[in-house]
Amino acid sequence: MDPLILARIQFGLTTVYHFFFVPLTLGLSVLVATMETLYVQSGREVYKRMTKFWGKLFLINFAIGVATGLVQEFQFGMNWSEYSRFVGDVFGAPLAIEALMAFFLESVFLGVWIFGWDKLSKRMHAAAIWLVAIGANISALWILIANSWMQEPVGYTIVNGRAEMTNFFEVIFNPNIWYQFPHTVLAGFVTAAFFVMGISAYHLRRKNETDLFKRSFQMAAIFGAISIMLVSLNGHDQTQHMVETQPMKMAAAEGLWESEDPASFSLFTVGSIREQKEVFSIRIPNVLSLLSYNQLYGEVMGMNNLQAEYEAIYGPGSYIPPAVFVYWSFRIMVGAGILMVILAFYALFLVMGEMLENRQRGLKVLVLAMALPYLANSAGWILTEVGRYPWTVYGLYKLDESVSLIVTSGMVWVSLIGYTLVYSALIVATVYLFQKYAKAGPEPIDKVTSLSDDIPSLVAAQD
Repeated sequence: MDPLILARIQFGLTTVYHFFFVPLTLGLSVLVATMETLYVQSGREVYKRMTKFWGKLFLINFAIGVATGLVQEFQFGMNWSEYSRFVGDVFGAPLAIEALMAFFLESVFLGVWIFGWDKLSKRMHAAAIWLVAIGANISALWILIANSWMQEPVGYTIVNGRAEMTNFFEVIFNPNIWYQFPHTVLAGFVTAAFFVMGISAYHLRRKNETDLFKRSFQMAAIFGAISIMLVSLNGHDQTQHMVETQPMKMAAAEGLWESEDPASFSLFTVGSIREQKEVFSIRIPNVLSLLSYNQLYGEVMGMNNLQAEYEAIYGPGSYIPPAVFVYWSFRIMVGAGILMVILAFYALFLVMGEMLENRQRGLKVLVLAMALPYLANSAGWILTEVGRYPWTVYGLYKLDESVSLIVTSGMVWVSLIGYTLVYSALIVATVYLFQKYAKAGPEPIDKVTSLSDDIPSLVAAQD
């Protein structure tokens, strides 16, 4: 196989696997910090036990997330070395700031938090976990600033065939970041909310520690209902920005081959990639124009029309992304999002009606619903990245220019197989650890330990 295809498959696999853990880190750090703040303010032991229980699961997630994240930068220097040469002066700055500022902040204070139980004052210890939460979300900001430059390059000039930064503030205040960062962070909050609700529902069905898990469920239900509504509203704004800046991605997401005014929304479309036309579809008239422009009319460009336009601007070549992946990724993301809106408000209804212990089937559904945010997050990331094809930097630098010139198919096969085996082992270890400690529940009231006491057992279980 072509080294470019293999490199794309490898980067896709490693990035999606890493992104399983990122949103939970963003949201769960905030929930754990909120729980400890309630403990500091009230002095009630139940909030301390909640903090330690959910904090233990947060540590497992954080550790696996760090391990999988390190691989990404190695790939930039190996499989994608030509890309790194082209964008290094721009792309490297936010990544360096992320590592030196945000990651160091969250990792240092995470260590303080783990080993600081009963050594620091309550307020100082709670401040440590808030700094972890702030550091995690600032880390996401800098990563997304780098990614936003790939989506919408600004503040640069081309010198000797390489992009060089001309305005740092244009790069960090990229228009795309105002849509992408809130969407990612809010998606992380939703992920954490459904994670906490799912595990809490599991224990409530079995009448385990009902006071603790009712409080956890209540917090997560409120957090989740607010977050899912905000992420939906932000997603609408992000879609409109995509229509403006990357219309080909929007056309592929809708299976729209020919321009329409007013444009219809696709419920289900079957198309012919070879003939570049629609074969069969079920559409709702005017709705795509409404989503794109907040009005029932307005032209949305089709893939064939954009292909002709891009050929005139950029030269011969295919500018249509893999439409099947983009189309179904968009529907998986939106479909999972709609289900989460319904379930989040159902959970809030159970909380407000004090019916948590009387709805066994509803609680079982919420246990299963833990998978929905992961589906939505992965599908959304695939839509964002695959929909940019054939560009690595939109409108500026293509995928076939980005792959390393010296990496062969055999080299990529070896690393792809190696990473797949290692990541498969990590999946087994992660699922095992989550199941073991989530099912075990919180420590008994009469057992006073710090999280640092659990580290040897966590390491031994992972080994």
